[in-house]
Amino acid sequence: MSTRDRALGALYGLALGDALGMPTQSLSRADIALRYGVVDRLLPGASDQPIAPDMPAGTITDDTEQALLLARLLIEGNGRVDPHLFAEALQSWEQDMISRGSLDLLGPSTKRALDRLADGVPAEQTGRDGTTNGAAMRVAPVGIAYGVDVTRGATHTALVDAVVESCRVTHNTGLGIGAAAAVAAAVSAGVAGADLPTALATAEEAAAAGGRRGHWVAGGSIAARLRWVRGWARGLTPAELVPALDEVVGTSVAANESVIAAFALVEVLGNDVRAALTTAASLGGDTDTIAAICGAVLGSHHGMSGLPADLLDQVRQVNRLDLDATVDGLLTLRATNLP
Repeated sequence: MSTRDRALGALYGLALGDALGMPTQSLSRADIALRYGVVDRLLPGASDQPIAPDMPAGTITDDTEQALLLARLLIEGNGRVDPHLFAEALQSWEQDMISRGSLDLLGPSTKRALDRLADGVPAEQTGRDGTTNGAAMRVAPVGIAYGVDVTRGATHTALVDAVVESCRVTHNTGLGIGAAAAVAAAVSAGVAGADLPTALATAEEAAAAGGRRGHWVAGGSIAARLRWVRGWARGLTPAELVPALDEVVGTSVAANESVIAAFALVEVLGNDVRAALTTAASLGGDTDTIAAICGAVLGSHHGMSGLPADLLDQVRQVNRLDLDATVDGLLTLRATNLP
């Protein structure tokens, strides 16, 4: 399997998870079970879906669209992300979503930060309390564009620096950066061909490094929670996993809930991409983001051939997705950003 195949798998895996979770986002686990059972197929957004009403089955949401926005800025900026250009791009994206009649708009941390930036607050301060999962959901392109050292105890400085740039405007906190660093590192290690245990160990280390950056806010450490959940989840049966993630870990937009839930699914179901993504879409809460992160990490490990072809074909057709040029641009950056 080539590096390019794994990089394509990361972005398409993100899109597939996002689309699977689209109809169930913001619904409770009980409501999802009553309506759909296990979400083992691509479903349309129901008319009463609170965020994606009447969306066609297979439609991607903000997770994929913002990831591709970040990928474009990385490529145009030769691996750098200008905070003001990023803010302008996010605002333009939201206006486009409004014009399309979508309710899937900027998240609370991002919206608050962009309002501050418009009011003249310096970019280093606008994201000072951003602790939600918005930075983590869109960070996969950084993991493709930047290599990571999978040696135990590595510092991951270049990767984490790039993650910080992508977080500065909206999620400039230890929680926001730590969560995004974990996702980026897991994707980068996967693209490099690391096995899943190595990729997850690398994610822990990057989360710890990212957690020391940005503004301090109260909350459970991403690295500590990631280390704990990996061991804890391995002791659960499949029947116990879903209620445990819903009730103990949490599935809200908080980075130290939903991002940790995604990694727990990778830990337990990492050898079965379809099972991992359909379980994520059935959890309740921020299902599209949990499934998108899970898909990005597993796609980087298993590559395109490891993604469910029937579901992926539908997502590509519905959204007219062709990510070859984007991945090639990110891999050109990676060639100059290896550890």
